[in-house]
Amino acid sequence: MEPPGVVLLMGVSGSGKSTVGSLLATELGWKFYDADDYHPEENRKKMGQGIPLNDQDRIPWLCTLHDILLRNVSSGQSVVLACSALKKMYRNILIRGECAATQKNDEPGEKEGFPKLKFLVVYLNGSFEVISGRLAKRKGHFMPPKLLQSQFDTLEPPSAPENFLSLSVDKSVSEMIPFIVDNIKIK
Repeated sequence: MEPPGVVLLMGVSGSGKSTVGSLLATELGWKFYDADDYHPEENRKKMGQGIPLNDQDRIPWLCTLHDILLRNVSSGQSVVLACSALKKMYRNILIRGECAATQKNDEPGEKEGFPKLKFLVVYLNGSFEVISGRLAKRKGHFMPPKLLQSQFDTLEPPSAPENFLSLSVDKSVSEMIPFIVDNIKIK
């Protein structure tokens, strides 16, 4: 089977999305995008002030990311995206675009008028304690550690019928990469 057009590395801040995603993209020879690079300045300021983002803050950002993914995949370029994508609705927007934000049915099936990207979601999960310990050591990021609880509160882990893998952040990156690559080949 052909690989998906997009591998989405998702999870709360500090789960290792950027690290795993950039190494995975290098391993696969795919393009890598870090969603944090596409936050509008207003979102960065809000988070920097310790204010959690809401759906209204995130939806335009996710729509921009969908457009980037669609442009790449349409031109034949597979992509690895590191993005929190905390809610199922957010993942649906990444897959189907802005129209998914207003769709009542959140199943990721084909719907008329909903261009859909082929996705594999890789959920990097870990305990609050482990991830908050990582964030305490991270320097120079606009997302302050005090917002981590709000991300855990918002988090909706992927579930069927989403095409996903779940990996513990307790695994080393050198264990994660080959596991993801092997699962891309069989999904």
